[in-house]
Amino acid sequence: MERARDGLQKIMVEAIRRAPAAEAPLLGWPLACGAAVAARTRALAYNDGLLRVEVPDAAWRNELLALVPQYLATLNQFAKVKRIEFVTARDSAATRARMSHT
Repeated sequence: MERARDGLQKIMVEAIRRAPAAEAPLLGWPLACGAAVAARTRALAYNDGLLRVEVPDAAWRNELLALVPQYLATLNQFAKVKRIEFVTARDSAATRARMSHT
């Protein structure tokens, strides 16, 4: 089973490498963080080496901050991510609301 998972991961990494550079980190986020975290988070945007990820709340943000080095190691297999910024769903909604009123 482990060989199958490793093979599938290699296929996914190759597919993400072929994606446009601005999309690769967004597509690769679930691979970097794993299914459980991906189910509760969402990669929002990638620009100039910064990946913004929406998380449910501040507790999630604090927990995931400790895992940033691991996430960067995986993401940098197929993209040039220098930093990950975690924003809460509430913060993200407020930003979207401000942008729609300007």
